[in-house]
Amino acid sequence: MSPEALCIDEVAAQWVARQADAPLGAEAQAAFDVWYAADTRHQGAYFRAQAAWAMLGRARVMGAGQVVPESVTEAAALAAPVGQTVSVTRRRWLGRVAGGAVAACAGMGFVTHQVTGGRVALQTGVGELRRLPLKDQTIASVNTDSHVEVALKPHLREVKLHKGEVWFDVAKDPERPFQVQADHLRVQAVGTAFGVRRFDNGIEVLVSEGTVRVRSERLSEVDMTLTAGHMVFVAFDQADARADFRPESVDRALAWREGQIALDNDRLDTAIAEFNRYNRQKIVLADEALAGEKLVGWFRTDQPEAFARAVHEALGAPVRVNAQQITIGETVSAAAG
Repeated sequence: MSPEALCIDEVAAQWVARQADAPLGAEAQAAFDVWYAADTRHQGAYFRAQAAWAMLGRARVMGAGQVVPESVTEAAALAAPVGQTVSVTRRRWLGRVAGGAVAACAGMGFVTHQVTGGRVALQTGVGELRRLPLKDQTIASVNTDSHVEVALKPHLREVKLHKGEVWFDVAKDPERPFQVQADHLRVQAVGTAFGVRRFDNGIEVLVSEGTVRVRSERLSEVDMTLTAGHMVFVAFDQADARADFRPESVDRALAWREGQIALDNDRLDTAIAEFNRYNRQKIVLADEALAGEKLVGWFRTDQPEAFARAVHEALGAPVRVNAQQITIGETVSAAAG
């Protein structure tokens, strides 16, 4: 079993343990709902953990022996054979599972969530892409290295984008507008699909379908309505934002939802920055003279070496690869030597 699958099973066992102790409170239930809905693998692991818990309880009642399995997977294996008589201290097992889950999941690329005051916080790691159904049936696709908070209130569905990028396919609910806040910018829709990305110097909004309103709490000049195919970048310190109708550019910018980076006459330094968003093995441009070279192509977000090879073939630039980084081009001093 892969480490990722093991991690999911351990977290599922934690939920079963908590639910067995006592009914979950409102915040814990909301956290469970987010985790359960985030991935069909979570749902399968949860049902396996429930089955293992129930069968272990049955084995304990039947008497004979003392076996404490190391994980939910082992527990299920112990409990499965018909007629097996194994007494298991479930509290000891689940205590070990709960403690091991943290270690098993350390460094894994999962959406993490924390519920505070009814607001669910979602975070992704570097290179992680997640598609999450929310409780109102809206679909949230969360890009690499992002931090989003969601609060589904009686009269407003409110999202705060603290970092990164997210795309929403919003469930229609005229009584509860859907609003994303990123710094001073608010993007509001009722039923539509759109993406929002935070840059260091501003916010980009891309509309896939329907209509959204974009307005600034700080810049009164920024108040516009965007329809499908439109995109706009609003700088934090400027009020001259202008929406453009570029449906093909919107589609390319949202290619990350399929794990792709789409380049269409993009600068090499811009393309490198995009790949570095998704990978811990960073690309370094050693020759700044290559920075403005234009590139076209579709690449997987998790294959920076394939991109570097394509650059080598297109531009003839040397490429060096090690575990930490990929270097494209040579410095002037290296070339001279």
